[in-house]
Order: sequence, then C-alpha cells, then structure tokens
Amino acid sequence: MANFYTDNEDIKFHLGHPLMEKIVALKEQNYTQAEKYEDAPRDYEDAFDNYDKVLEIVGDICGEIVAVNAESVDNEGPQVIDGHVQYAAGTQQNIDVINQAGLNGISLPREYNGLNFPIVPFIMAAEIVARADAGLQNIWGLQDCAETINEFANAEQKSKYLPRVSAGETCAMDLTEPDAGSDLQAVQLKATYNEADGKWYLNGVKRFITNGDGHISLVLARSEEGTNDGRGLSMFIYDRSNNAVTVRRIENKLGIKGSPTCELVFKNAPAELVGERKMGLIKYVMALMNAARLGIGAQSVGIAEAAYREGLKYAQERKQFGKAIIEFPAIYEMLSNMEAKLHGIRSVLYETARFVDVYKTYYHISKERALDKEERNEMKEYQKLADIYTPLQKLFASEYANEITYDALQIHGGSGFMKDYPIQRLVRDARITNIYEGTSQLQVVAAIRGVTTGQYAKHIREVYEKAEIAPETEYLREQLKGMTEQLETATQTIGEVGNTEYTDFHARRLVEMAGYTIIGYLLLLDAQRAPRFMKSAEIFIKYGQAKVCAHASFIANFNPDQLGMYKK
Repeated sequence: MANFYTDNEDIKFHLGHPLMEKIVALKEQNYTQAEKYEDAPRDYEDAFDNYDKVLEIVGDICGEIVAVNAESVDNEGPQVIDGHVQYAAGTQQNIDVINQAGLNGISLPREYNGLNFPIVPFIMAAEIVARADAGLQNIWGLQDCAETINEFANAEQKSKYLPRVSAGETCAMDLTEPDAGSDLQAVQLKATYNEADGKWYLNGVKRFITNGDGHISLVLARSEEGTNDGRGLSMFIYDRSNNAVTVRRIENKLGIKGSPTCELVFKNAPAELVGERKMGLIKYVMALMNAARLGIGAQSVGIAEAAYREGLKYAQERKQFGKAIIEFPAIYEMLSNMEAKLHGIRSVLYETARFVDVYKTYYHISKERALDKEERNEMKEYQKLADIYTPLQKLFASEYANEITYDALQIHGGSGFMKDYPIQRLVRDARITNIYEGTSQLQVVAAIRGVTTGQYAKHIREVYEKAEIAPETEYLREQLKGMTEQLETATQTIGEVGNTEYTDFHARRLVEMAGYTIIGYLLLLDAQRAPRFMKSAEIFIKYGQAKVCAHASFIANFNPDQLGMYKK
C-alpha cells in the first residue's frame, strides 16, 4: 500500500517544528474553539494528531489513486464540451475521491465548514498531491482562492461561497489576458455597474486561466472608465452557475496536462465586487499571488520529491559494467546534490509557510479584537518576513525542481527520454513552475528589496546565527558566517554605485547569495533536531559557499562601465 505521507518522514518532521505550537495556539484561539465545536482540538497534541491523520488520508489517496491515474490523465487531458471543461476521467475520479474524504476548505474557519488548519499542513497536503500529479494540485490547490474571499469579502459573500469550497467546489483566479501577462496593470476586461438592478457585469477575454471553468472565480477587471493602470482595477467574484462565461479553448501545454488552462469569454457575466473599488490589483491580487506562490513552491517540492525518487530507484536497479550505476561517483554525487537541494527547498518552503501562518492568524484575530502592542509588533515582523521569503522560496523551489528533474532524467539515460518512464512527465510538469505565478525574474524583482534593505542579513544575524547548535557543527556555522559577510560586502559594493539599473543587473546574484546562505542555515538547524539532515547540510553549504564566492567575485571585479556591453 503506497502512502505518500507516511513514506516521507521529512514532512512530519517539519510539521513538528517548534514554532508550530505557537501557530496552533493562535489559530485555535488558545483552544477556546473547543467550547463551540466538537471537532476542535483541546490542546496542541490533539491538534497535531488531527493534522497527522488528515495528511495520512491525503497520502493514502495520492499513493493509491492519484499517482496511479497520473499517466492516463497526462495522455487524455481535459476537453471543451459545449463551452465548458470536461476533465480527464482520472482527474474526475481523483476529485470525487478527494471530495468524499472531505479534503477541502482545509484552512477555512469552522463556521464555514472548514477544518481550520494552519497554512503549514495545507501546504504539506499540496506537496503530497503534487508529488502524485502536479496537474491535480493546480485544481485542488486553488481552494486557496477561498483564503482571499475570507480575508477581504463581506460577511454575506463569505457565508455564500466559503461553505461551497469546503463542500468541494473548485476555484479559479482569472487574472491574465492576451495582452496582460506579467503586467497586470494592462488588464482590460471591463466591469460595468448597472444602476437599474444594482449589479456588476463583466465583458471581455481572459487567457491562460488555470481551471478556468471553476465553480467560483476571482476576476480582476477594469471598473473605472478612462483608466489604464492598476488604480482602475477591482476584484470580483463570478459564480459559474450564472452560465455567462464560455470556455473558448483549452491550451495544449507541454506539461501539467490534467489541469485545464483556459481562454475565457465573458458576456454580460454578473459578478460581485470584493472589498473596495480600485483595490483589485494594489491589495487583493497581491494577497492572492503570494498565496499562489506558496502553492507553487509546494508543487515544486512535490515534483522534485517524485523525480528524486525516480532517479534513485533507477540508479539502484540499472546495472552497467557489472554493477548498479549508483556505485559510480558521477551518479552518487548527482543524487546527493539532488537530495540536498530537495531538503533545502522543503525547509525554506515550510519556514515561509510558518511566517505566513503567524502573520495571517494575527490579521484575522485583529478583525475580532484589538491586538496589544506586542501582538501588533509581532504581526508586522512576521508580515515583513513573509513578504521577503515568499518570492525567495518560489525562486529556489521552482529552479531546483527543474534541476532535480533534469538530473533524474539524465540518470535514466536514453530510457528517460521514452514515455515508458514517468520521469519525462515530471520534467515537463516542472518546467512551468519557474514561469507561472511570476517568473523567476519577477521573483528576483520582489526579493531584491530584502537584500538592499538588509532584511535578510538582519534575520540571518539575529536569528539563525544565534541559534543554539551542537559544538561539533560549529564549523558549518563559521562557513555560513563567511557567506553572510560576502553578501553584505557585495550589497554595499553595489549600493555605493548608486545606480538602480546597476542594482537590477546584479539582483539575481544578490538574491541567490541570500538564498544559499538562508537555506544553508535552515538545513544546519534541521540537522540539530534530526541528524539525518547533516549530510544534506554539509553538501548544500559546500555547494552554496562555492556559488556565493563566484557571485561575490563577479560583483567585486565588475566595472559599472561594462554594463553597456550587455545591452542590445
């Protein structure tokens, strides 16, 4: 019996992180929820047991059903029937089983029939689903749209839509258009208010919409006539039961083929305004995108986990020159580096998820009562950390998912290029992760502020560097301290030039230097709680140290006058 949770002790390890006790107490309002709801936990151990049991159910469904269906889903894919999406047979079976198990509304409040779980176990479930079928994770994972509704919609909207998500209805976020991809300020889908009936109506086209025929869609539209920037955009809820949106086509994609990526036509589609007008892009989409980027981080880790296992299995079974190929240095070094990267991106993913949990939980508490000064300061601090760690984890997780799947296919040799092995599907699925929900280049744009303002370095110095570690691992911390100093020196060198374009040119190098250092520290700290991570900590820190030295050298020896030679 395959179970994608119980066969991976690393997920449960992160579920038991020390900060989780604080997160759960906040989420459960110091366990007073138990006075109102029978299924609410009475203490931390009770809550942990709940998360553990639900993740075991997720792992069982993914191992026994979703993973088994993955190849047929990849071959069949969804199709358009009478202007609506029909999923592949395997996808529909997966969704039906998940709904029967009640695995929706995981992080929603109990008053909306949700499980009231923190973000961390939800992201863990997303990782497990992605390991089985990354395309399904896109459909199931879009329930995080409900978090945006819960955060910004009015009471009536929350009561109307959130229980439906908990019951298994699917979601979509309709943002991009043919001429508005990364530049969402260019969105032109028109929202018109009808004074006669007091309703909003949407008209226009959306493109590249994941699960575009979902039951409940969050739609970015231009509500202010005569505007051409983000200040004229608002957020709306569209209910598929109105039958006013047609799926014109489903894109024929390289990977994640079970997930329908749609072109949509809105024709006088009735919609409900979410929150305030003009705040669609400025406030609501930013929150939506940050949640999506965390989800893509989970998807990336899940794909990387599947690919690493495929590579390891093949290397152990394939014999050449009289022995298994895993015994050759070129192969066992590759697998060790893959494992270290996998452990590293999982650590930064859940570190980010914990920051988001603390910040978001305080935010929701603040809607019910005034926070005291210490709580307000803590919320602000964790919000800052969530803001700078979210793009960092998305950058590293997606890039390493591509590297790990690439190397796993290489281990397979010519066999990996054949559709007889699942690794070719994982390579194709991984490729989109560093493109959608903001390309890697855009993650750098979002993360560079954490470098130039010194926020990453401050957190490294004040938290990671001061953490208690075993004396025998001190030599690794000394190496990481040296990497931090190189980051700070490089940042200062670039800052002294005083040229924004010059900073942008080196931004990727600076952000990567911060990421190598942070992930190195996280693995070192993981190794304090579980010695099995020491191998990955040593390998990744050595790897990261070489990368940081190379970036530092490039920056130190680069003359700003040379910038012009890169321009076309």
